[in-house]
Amino acid sequence: MQVVIVGAGIGGLTAALRLHQEGIECVVHEQSERSTEPGVGLNALPHAVKELAALGLLDRLDEIGIRTRELSYTHRLGQLILRKPCGPAAGFTLPQFCLHRGRLQGMLLRAVRERLGPGAVRNGHRLTGFEQDASGVRAHFADRSGGRSVVAHGDVLVAADGIHSTVRALLFPGEGPPRWNGVLMWRGATDWPEFDGGQSMIVAGGTAAKLVIYPIAEGRSAGTRLTNWAICIRTGKPGDPPPERQDWARPADRAELARYLGRFRSATVEHTALVAATEEIFEFPMCDRDPLPAWSHGRVTLLGDAAHPMYPMGSNGAGQAILDAAALGRHLAGHPDPVEALRAYKDDRLAVTGEIVLRNRRGGPENVIDEVERRAPDGFSRLEDVIDAARLEKIVSGYAQAAGS
Repeated sequence: MQVVIVGAGIGGLTAALRLHQEGIECVVHEQSERSTEPGVGLNALPHAVKELAALGLLDRLDEIGIRTRELSYTHRLGQLILRKPCGPAAGFTLPQFCLHRGRLQGMLLRAVRERLGPGAVRNGHRLTGFEQDASGVRAHFADRSGGRSVVAHGDVLVAADGIHSTVRALLFPGEGPPRWNGVLMWRGATDWPEFDGGQSMIVAGGTAAKLVIYPIAEGRSAGTRLTNWAICIRTGKPGDPPPERQDWARPADRAELARYLGRFRSATVEHTALVAATEEIFEFPMCDRDPLPAWSHGRVTLLGDAAHPMYPMGSNGAGQAILDAAALGRHLAGHPDPVEALRAYKDDRLAVTGEIVLRNRRGGPENVIDEVERRAPDGFSRLEDVIDAARLEKIVSGYAQAAGS
């Protein structure tokens, strides 16, 4: 079997590694002319780490990331709402990792080239169209370096080309742009002194105003970590057109961000100083798309953000792409007919990821913060006067069960 993969992001590269492990040949086509390491922080939960460990990558995750020990949910004014253990401390066999998105992508790319060969990822190939019949799929690419057209033949075409997927647009031409929930995100990372033992994550505030801070790598000096932060502010109305195209590498307007820093308080990290010390700050609108009725169309299917772009809540965006890749490899290896294999892959993953997309629209597990802030917008002295522990646990555990984590 031959598989053509469109997109060399986390999902596409993980799919290539999994297909190779299953003995299935594939080539990854990436529209960027050279491989870069964009983005800032992400979390890989144990269910996603399990799939990367099965690919023999656990040691490499330790080289580039931080094992997360605990996660704290707080009111935006700093009062603790819930502290939960992560990874083995929570009973999982495998750890949870905080990682730099670009470094994870770079690690996966190196693994693909080591195992599949230097030509396994072909840069500068922008998909322009495809056709399929009973004999296979032909994908057409514009070669940016040579200005010529390239045709790739395969038994299956896998679109892992992100929220602005060309393949998805061809399959669903009337869908339109991504759906914005009115929230703008500002993100950055810089070396900063360790806090709470150097393995902790903080989420402060709900959907309308949120501050997230966590370490993603060792720092350049003793006692520091490369520390990721994100500030999310609702500046528009849900359903409004996005103010700009979602892009991991879009430089931010520092003056606009400065207007919102005073909305938060933290006893753990001086967030205004952390932001001020960050050299590069990025911004993009928080967007998703409605769940689709189907991903697989004959020999063509979607994966990751091309299939189910979701709001970055609950640490599930990249993780669900990794789970897609594992399921895709499993079904293609287990079915002699590629069309049947892709149908089984869709049946395995579509409903699960659709549910996560919808839950993330309602706040995901961070809805515990929204619930508390609805009841106590100006903070609280005693949490038990605001909400009972069973209600908080129900929100978090319900999401984890739906996400498979």
